[in-house]
Amino acid sequence: MVRLVLTAILLVLLTACGSIGLLPTSELVQKAIALELKQTQQQLNQKLDLDFRSFEIKRLSIKQEQPITIENLPAFRVLGTYDLIAKLPKRELTQPKKPFEVYLQIQQEGKTWRLLLPEKTSKDSQRIWRSYLIQ
Repeated sequence: MVRLVLTAILLVLLTACGSIGLLPTSELVQKAIALELKQTQQQLNQKLDLDFRSFEIKRLSIKQEQPITIENLPAFRVLGTYDLIAKLPKRELTQPKKPFEVYLQIQQEGKTWRLLLPEKTSKDSQRIWRSYLIQ
């Protein structure tokens, strides 16, 4: 009888822990980093006349997922490292253990995530965020 009660309590606790909320997955974080890299790549291509063919993100390692609030909505600050392979016309560049910090926000319906990027503004003003849908 005691075993049955303890098992029931354990199952309730495990179910409650699983429903606390959605955490960003490694796949989602990788998509967010790729979205941010694509924007940076476009800017570099324009300013420096570079010809990036593509890039790969490998060995993504999430070190920290910190729940925060941005503009009165729940979000996550995710920290970690990844290996970046940039493909140029005649060679590949590899950057191992490249650190990252991304801000992710789940939408109210709970079906989509957005990448949040802070605007570069003066330190005296309140931070302004740009939001991009992660697909």
